[in-house]
Amino acid sequence: MSDTKDIRLLINQAKKGDQKAFNDLLNLYWKDVYRFQYNKCQDEDEAEDITIKAFAKAFDKIDSFDDNFQFNTWLFTISSNLYIDHLRKKKAETVSINKNHREIHRIVDEDPTPSDKLIQEQNLAQLKAYILQLKPHYQEVINLRYFQELSYKEMAEQLDEPMTNIKVKLLRAKKLLAEIIIKK
Repeated sequence: MSDTKDIRLLINQAKKGDQKAFNDLLNLYWKDVYRFQYNKCQDEDEAEDITIKAFAKAFDKIDSFDDNFQFNTWLFTISSNLYIDHLRKKKAETVSINKNHREIHRIVDEDPTPSDKLIQEQNLAQLKAYILQLKPHYQEVINLRYFQELSYKEMAEQLDEPMTNIKVKLLRAKKLLAEIIIKK
């Protein structure tokens, strides 16, 4: 789905809170944003973290997107600004004093997606073996969500991250896990 009309439709659906539209946008642009970040920092983990933050910020601010511009340009601008912020923080090596300040976002759980259904159908032992193939931070969000059955809010509190970051990490983890399962 690379047609501009289709992308605008997804954006409008996302503005209305459609979780599938968010997932489709994530899948559509993930590789490009990740590649952009990786080319800048040359570190897989940093590139992935900044990409997750870029999508979380974009999804959080989707209502501010202006349809007169290209979505990918807007997304790359957010990603680029986050990379610059990342460099500044890395150079300054300062610690945030105000860790208790958090924004609360309301995220509604939707019906299980095809990825969710595929994950749930697998044998538990086999599923755990597949999960171990994921990077540790993806293993952690899968474990918290599906084995400890924590809500997004509880996960955000436990991991000390904004809820939008948790949601994007979980979307990405489910997609990667589904790809591993399908390959087997």
